[in-house]
Amino acid sequence: MDRLLIKRIATLTIPAVITNITTPLLAITDVTIMGHIGDASFLAAIAVGATMFNMLYWLFGFLRMGASGLTAQAYGASDHSETYATLTRGILLAFAIGMIFIVVRQPLSNILLMIMDSDECTRTMASDYFNICIWGAPAMLGSFAMTGWLIGMQNTRIPMWVAIFTDVFNIALSLVLVFGLGMGMHGVATGTLMAQWGGFLLAVAHAIRKYGFQTMRIGDIMDIDKLKRFFRINSDIFLRTLCLVAITMWFTRTGAQQGTVMLAVNALLMQLFTLFSFFMDGTAFAGEALCGRYTGAGDNSMLRRTVKYLLAAGAGLAMLFTLIYILFGMEFMKLLSSDLTVINLSRNFIQWAILIPAASFGAFIWDGIFIGLTRTRAMLGSMAWATAVFFAIYAAAFPSLANHGLWIAFLSYLLTRGVALTILGRKYISN
Repeated sequence: MDRLLIKRIATLTIPAVITNITTPLLAITDVTIMGHIGDASFLAAIAVGATMFNMLYWLFGFLRMGASGLTAQAYGASDHSETYATLTRGILLAFAIGMIFIVVRQPLSNILLMIMDSDECTRTMASDYFNICIWGAPAMLGSFAMTGWLIGMQNTRIPMWVAIFTDVFNIALSLVLVFGLGMGMHGVATGTLMAQWGGFLLAVAHAIRKYGFQTMRIGDIMDIDKLKRFFRINSDIFLRTLCLVAITMWFTRTGAQQGTVMLAVNALLMQLFTLFSFFMDGTAFAGEALCGRYTGAGDNSMLRRTVKYLLAAGAGLAMLFTLIYILFGMEFMKLLSSDLTVINLSRNFIQWAILIPAASFGAFIWDGIFIGLTRTRAMLGSMAWATAVFFAIYAAAFPSLANHGLWIAFLSYLLTRGVALTILGRKYISN
């Protein structure tokens, strides 16, 4: 049985890791194509535009996380009607939010550009890029809901193939529109827009082919108690994400206040965190699917064993990445940048990046477990405590330790999340 459980975890984790690695290629593709047109203003505009969407969509990641836990529990309980009702609620909410974005696209663009604080030329072109790509908002948010639903249905392969298709389609289409038809930045934006809708429709088609199509009654979708639970879970995750965004923006802001070189150093070192997160998020997705499944089935024995193996997998990955970063961390810095000033300064701070896997693996794994349990209020509480720890340590350490103090605060925040969720997790898993 343990061998079967380990196989299930691996089967869910590996495609999810591949998806996480390929997903950023959509934005990278746009930047790369614009980078070869020859005008830096185009490159800046695409970079700003991509960041605007990252900021916007990051806040609505609850559409994926909320769907996965609820769906996995319904799947474990063999409540097939509720699995489809969860998907329907998620898609409807995603499309409603996406349509609101389209309606208020101009003031929304102005607000995001004000936050980005770019020059007038970049603002104009980034606004054009935003006003084209925003028509893909229902598809992007709908894809979040679809991905969460598929994870809850114990399927991470379809999201993997959809992500690969979306990237390849975007690259091919953008190349044709930019270099074949000479559409420039508008071609890149149009290619991205079409790839977003293509990916969403492909995910829907795959889901229908594998799971069939079920007509839902309005009463099932609009069940008051289930709607309350649906919105409570999603609102908890949304508020948790706001805390996460606040810390990320403060970290970036503090780096920028220390000068361009220090900002670049922190950006490079954070890539080590991002790389590790691709693998840990994949493992957490397996936690969402399996913990939700066994919770829904009322199988506490399998739930406890799943948690044990997930934590073991997380600890193993943390040790592996720590070793890799000790041996090759500076080589990775050199691969990312050829600026000797940045590389030399990063040597003073690489030790903090090396500690990231050990400090953060618990937070990643428990996040997946808690989403599967749909204990999102506890997730929000632990994030609130971790956020308070971050700003308290920052206030105490940064004035005397400068950038070292910033990194100590960040690692303390990650560690606090993991410790708090471990304490709470022992309570929920034992019951």
